[in-house]
Amino acid sequence: MEPVKLYDTTLRDGAQREGISFSVVDKLHIAQKLDELGIHYIEGGWPGSNPKDVEFFERARNLSLTNSALVAFGSTRHPEGKAETDANLLALADAGVKVVTIVGKSSVQQVTQVLEIALEENLGMIADSIRYLRSRGLTVFFDAEHFFDGYRADPEYSLRVVIVAAEAGADGVVLCDTNGGSIPEQIVTAVAAVKERSSVPLGIHCHNDSELAVANSLAAVSAGVTQVQGTINGYGERCGNANLCSIIPGLKLKMGIDCVSDEHLAKLTEVAHYVSEVANLVPDPFTPYVGLSAFSHKGGLHVSGIEKWVDAYQHIDPARVGSQQRVVVSELSGKRNIIYKAREMGLDIPVQGKEAQKLLEQVKQAESRGFQYEGAEASFELLVHRARPDYQPPFSLVDFMVVVEAKRRPSSRKGYEDTLSEAMVKVRVGKEVMHTAAEGNGPVNALDQALRKALLQFYPSLAQVELIDYKVRILEESVGTGSLVRVLIELSDGVEEWQTVGSSTNIIEASWLALADGLEYWLLKRKP
Repeated sequence: MEPVKLYDTTLRDGAQREGISFSVVDKLHIAQKLDELGIHYIEGGWPGSNPKDVEFFERARNLSLTNSALVAFGSTRHPEGKAETDANLLALADAGVKVVTIVGKSSVQQVTQVLEIALEENLGMIADSIRYLRSRGLTVFFDAEHFFDGYRADPEYSLRVVIVAAEAGADGVVLCDTNGGSIPEQIVTAVAAVKERSSVPLGIHCHNDSELAVANSLAAVSAGVTQVQGTINGYGERCGNANLCSIIPGLKLKMGIDCVSDEHLAKLTEVAHYVSEVANLVPDPFTPYVGLSAFSHKGGLHVSGIEKWVDAYQHIDPARVGSQQRVVVSELSGKRNIIYKAREMGLDIPVQGKEAQKLLEQVKQAESRGFQYEGAEASFELLVHRARPDYQPPFSLVDFMVVVEAKRRPSSRKGYEDTLSEAMVKVRVGKEVMHTAAEGNGPVNALDQALRKALLQFYPSLAQVELIDYKVRILEESVGTGSLVRVLIELSDGVEEWQTVGSSTNIIEASWLALADGLEYWLLKRKP
């Protein structure tokens, strides 16, 4: 099979996803990361469309790219115009790159109903634009927009568009499933038809409106295309674009195509998470290959299997894409889950004996009361330690009380004048009982402040720990305000983060349990 080149359009097509707005600096940083991944072509944007992309290409001249060529994107000349005076084409030619991609219509309906021009004029726009850009010494890829829809409606015209682009000197023609409605069989049929009529190198650009963008892209490669376009994490308009984070390992590990080196492939998870961070989007944990849960195992039968044979329930070695195998603990777990997780913590629990079974029963009982350890592994680790007869907790709760006082303003329409939250906590550290009180901007914050006031006298290093996330979930909506409440807390010491859980019909108690676990876990790990 021929070599396949990877073409990333995260910075242009991916940025069209709702909620994404990359700054110029964001785009420069992402381009550098894509280069580290071994991407062959990085589409930086459309310099003829907005000032941000003009600035990007100007500043990108100073990028030091080792593996990638930067690409500028634009469209064909305007109808009835001239290529050599078209502002869009001039912007492409002056963008400071050696490779450009232009998009043009390859569907009769798109030409007549959207562009509202003659079919021959569309062909002229394509040919003129490619010839002009080639005369400026540029490598030119032509994106045949709506190709597959157009081919199904009028195959002769869509094929003619490809032939015209090839004869004008295009270095490659990219067949686009722009509306994302094709299926693999249709992709293969259309690619085969193109290859019968033209020898121009072909690419594929799929959207994910039918959840088939990755499958369609791989099918196109099997049919003979040699360039695959997509975005990191599948970002893009509507349902997104073909996800390069699935395409790259699919090509390399499933189809035996060395589109990137082993070293580059091992950076895949890191790059996927980096781009989601810059985009200010939470990574989807269930994304194949790069998601946090892509190689996680929950069922007891599965964990028993992977302990005997590591590949019993996973299709690749996760390390190849920079990920790792995980085992989670829940009410669906077996003893093997408990033993596996305990060993990760450095605690050896024998397979035979009652310790693992007892812990498993504790987990199942706790989860029936609303606890959930999958997203709160620090609380599970404490559960294991507390089951050991020699474990001495750094502190223990005697009692706590929280008071919330609100005063009505003279005019009730304006709500409450002042809301005061005060917590009083009694905590035992060794043989000493500390009784402290503190105010906060809410009952949980007041609890946190009061607890810290007591513990900092014994453990001053706790000052490093901050609460960075707090989530509440109602578990039984039909019960209303009497429902069980689950509280998940995330804490950080500036270097690491950890999560804990609490559950109760009392939201303050649930918060206390999660908060106390969070501080106890840090003290356990640091052994101050």
